[in-house]
Amino acid sequence: MHCDEVKDFITREKIIAVIRADIKQELFSRAVQALFEGGIRCIEITMTSPNALAIIENLKREWKGKDILIGTGTVLDTTTCRLAILAGTDFIVTPTLLPDVITTAKNYGVVSMCGGFTPTELFQAWQTGADFVKLFPASVGGPEYIKAVLGPLPHLPIVPTGGIHHENARKFLEAGAVALGVGGNLASKQLLASENYSLITETAKLYKSALS
Repeated sequence: MHCDEVKDFITREKIIAVIRADIKQELFSRAVQALFEGGIRCIEITMTSPNALAIIENLKREWKGKDILIGTGTVLDTTTCRLAILAGTDFIVTPTLLPDVITTAKNYGVVSMCGGFTPTELFQAWQTGADFVKLFPASVGGPEYIKAVLGPLPHLPIVPTGGIHHENARKFLEAGAVALGVGGNLASKQLLASENYSLITETAKLYKSALS
């Protein structure tokens, strides 16, 4: 997908499922399948997961031509950013403000989502060229914080992550977020380790119905 198509896809789908787990490589495929069956089309594999790049490359191969995005999270440096792009990632996510990573992704024509918390960090991420600004941890200020930030900075494409569950997800969007990053409340380490894929699918459906 072209960069603009990826951005449109994310803002249309609204939910990015974040998978951060120490499980066998083949279990990531089953987890993505479970999320897909529940209606989730944007998946982020974090670099804290062992063999993350191999997992991403494998998922991109398995889901080639399908209506799904596979991104790379917890990218902390330009080398990792390049390796993720070579693995075929659809988007790059950083947990903090990392201008060099934003610039690298932009140079390769890959969508970036740069982390920050304060209005200064979020604005600087956008000004540097991030396609989305990841507000983390969103649980600290909640939807009201997003509304306050967007008062003077209404153009920021904010994607809150951390502490979002199906009961408060809509409130974040109503506050002005363009999409949501959801990790442990959707595909927790416990569910992944126990291979409870049916519950992951049902939870994904809960999130989708909450936003419909």
